[in-house]
Amino acid sequence: MMHEIAPALERLAPRSSSEMRVALIHYWLVGMRGGEKVLEALCRMFPQADIYTHVVVPDALSETLRRHRIRTTFIAGLPMAATQYRKYLPFMPRALEQLDLSGYDLVLSSESGPAKGVIGPPEAPHLCYCHSPMRYLWDQYHTYRDGAGWLTRQVMPHVAHRLRQWDVTSAARVDRFVANSTHVAARIRKYWRREAGIVHPPVNVEAFAPVPQAELGDFYLWAGELAPYKRPDIVIEAFNRLGRKLVVIGGPDKTVAARQARAKDNIVFLGHVSFDVLKSQMARCKALLFPGEEDFGITPVEAMASGRPVIAYGRGGALDTVIDGETGLLFPEQSPEGLISAIERFEADGLDRPDTARLLAHAKRFDEASFRAGMECELLKQGVRVVQ
Repeated sequence: MMHEIAPALERLAPRSSSEMRVALIHYWLVGMRGGEKVLEALCRMFPQADIYTHVVVPDALSETLRRHRIRTTFIAGLPMAATQYRKYLPFMPRALEQLDLSGYDLVLSSESGPAKGVIGPPEAPHLCYCHSPMRYLWDQYHTYRDGAGWLTRQVMPHVAHRLRQWDVTSAARVDRFVANSTHVAARIRKYWRREAGIVHPPVNVEAFAPVPQAELGDFYLWAGELAPYKRPDIVIEAFNRLGRKLVVIGGPDKTVAARQARAKDNIVFLGHVSFDVLKSQMARCKALLFPGEEDFGITPVEAMASGRPVIAYGRGGALDTVIDGETGLLFPEQSPEGLISAIERFEADGLDRPDTARLLAHAKRFDEASFRAGMECELLKQGVRVVQ
């Protein structure tokens, strides 16, 4: 009897990461956004890991990622895959399932597009770090479909139905889910019927710093992609009415022009700016405005690392990052009227004169060291001990 139990106990015993072959699965590698920053941090945890992805554009990646062996699925060989990869979404489940992960001791998937559906070795734990279940299949399906072209609108219901079935089925292949926020953990529970740990993504808070009081400006700041779901329309309409100064950072350029045409003179559009300009504007603003509902949202943490408070819509990832009345203010109504009321309360309550030390200490909770500690804890639950 003991000779049967011993091998099982050996498999369950914590294993050192330096002794393991690790496969990192990421949906696609075509730039360096939040998901790729998480992948970078995982690469630093597992410097010997191999990366698997559907499509890769090496010149768009950091040196940290390029140092790893990167393998692609057959999607990379399809016409114009480097730019049109999203159109091959229906083929991605099959592409993932064709990956041969034999010999790996640990599988770590980074999920936002299809990534978690790989078939790993039976003895290898599979931990999935989920940025978001695919929004175009679930809670944002109708929004994406309504905004698509005629042909896509006709095809999408048939394709999405099959992809949802695969998405739920493939969730059963994961041993442990880790969500980037409480909001995403709730969506994992809703759509996949799985519980998830919560480890916030790493934010490079050391790159930001406050400025002396004398250098502070009298403007509010909105920064990010001018996409509809981020709700820049709310901010522009609110400041058209308020008349207070607003600086808007972000693109694309054609969207900037359209937004600018509807804005009054108190609103300044800077478009795409350098990182140094962004840091300066963030450190000098009265507050960062964050009116969208996002899965996590790195920008509010960067603002707090700059010593500035955040006025955010009280849904989504902002509930994990903004402490109402202390590091900023949460408003309940996603509308110009709701934002106007929040700004008036923000100024009346003196929140525009925050405790800088408290903001910096709060932002530090989201740095890479905190991410690593959280991931080490989650991995230890799967019998993996991370050591350098």
